[in-house]
Amino acid sequence: MSTKLTHIDEAGNAVMVDVSNKAESPRLAIASGKVIFPEIVFKTLSENQFSGKKGSILQTAIIAGIQAVKKTSELIPLCHQINLTKVHIDIELGVNELLVSCTVKCTEKTGVEMEALTGVSVAALTIYDMCKALSQDIIISEIKLEKKTGGKNDFER
Repeated sequence: MSTKLTHIDEAGNAVMVDVSNKAESPRLAIASGKVIFPEIVFKTLSENQFSGKKGSILQTAIIAGIQAVKKTSELIPLCHQINLTKVHIDIELGVNELLVSCTVKCTEKTGVEMEALTGVSVAALTIYDMCKALSQDIIISEIKLEKKTGGKNDFER
């Protein structure tokens, strides 16, 4: 674990990390999160195969998550633009909840943790948006990095 923030210089200013001297290497990140529903709402959604007036809730969330991953450097100010080689959003049914995961891969000089976290976040927000007509008592929670490989160190929760 580092004791220095890489996006803050000695004067306390925000900076983009200089990766010009780093070697490209395979990078992978997996993030996850939950969308928790009131029981009656989840039952209604299940009975309708998670489809509503706006179309398939799950497929729309998957597409939104993929789009978000591709736009991460536009949303998070100090993220680098990177060439992605794979983005996969998976949504599984739990007990009154949807479990969202996002896997991102690239071969680059910097990792894809922010891209995976962004993909999960936007997929979850899209689910909320498509279901809020039934209830605003929907909770997005536990968005977290599950795994990261490549770069200086690997991480797995």
